[in-house]
Amino acid sequence: MLSPEELRARADSLAWYHQIDLGQGVTTRGQSKGPFLTAEHMPELAGRSVLDIGAWDGYYSFLAERLGAARVMALDHYVWGVDIAARQRYWDECAEQGVLPDHDRDLHDFWLSDLPGRRPFDFAREALGSAVEATVADFATVDLSTIGTFDVTLYLGVLYHMKEPLRSLERLHAVTGEVAVIETQAVHVRDLETVSLLQFFAGGELGADYGNWFIPTIEALHQMARAAGFTRVETVVGPPEANAGPSRLRRVLGRVPPVVSTNHPHTTYYRAVVHAFR
Repeated sequence: MLSPEELRARADSLAWYHQIDLGQGVTTRGQSKGPFLTAEHMPELAGRSVLDIGAWDGYYSFLAERLGAARVMALDHYVWGVDIAARQRYWDECAEQGVLPDHDRDLHDFWLSDLPGRRPFDFAREALGSAVEATVADFATVDLSTIGTFDVTLYLGVLYHMKEPLRSLERLHAVTGEVAVIETQAVHVRDLETVSLLQFFAGGELGADYGNWFIPTIEALHQMARAAGFTRVETVVGPPEANAGPSRLRRVLGRVPPVVSTNHPHTTYYRAVVHAFR
């Protein structure tokens, strides 16, 4: 067993996105300061199987395990295998030249077969004595029969990175046995609260990230989930309360402070969370 000093030294040698409590007073120095979903944003996980899609360094995979999930699978490929630093240099060059990047290069020119991006996840799993399974796969293209179905699926921070959001939700429905937890960047447009809208970004306008594509309103998120096959959708975190008009929100937890768009005074971005039931 590593001493607290050894645990800290090894943790600090890796690049983390999330702040994960590894025990012994050591928490990883993740670049993201939150906010994060907590147990109150989740359905009952005790005794259930959980698939964490886009797991990154496993923050929510390990949370599901702590909440009593009988089986947890962490699935990722992009963060685990793409040379993010090299890709960012390419993106910076594209920005300087005023051209859009070729995203096909991500899994060809910038792919590292030794999966260096998975090392933080592997280390956290070791430090925590975790039984979380790891699967390297692109959820958008993998044969879903090789994944199987899980009682609960976590689709957190993924949807807005998908070029085909409806098709992505159809695939999510296919692997969900009971309920999917969908967390995504969302947009609230004042006076259009009940209108189903998708805002499209092509040139890195949102967060200087060329991988951000479609941002839904909460109404669009509900309708897309229903179109994908889910029979019922409940909002867990919805639009900023101060701006929200009449809505069908069932419950609203852990509100995220809104970030007002600099592009339009009527537009506010926030993180939406819904539960979509099969």
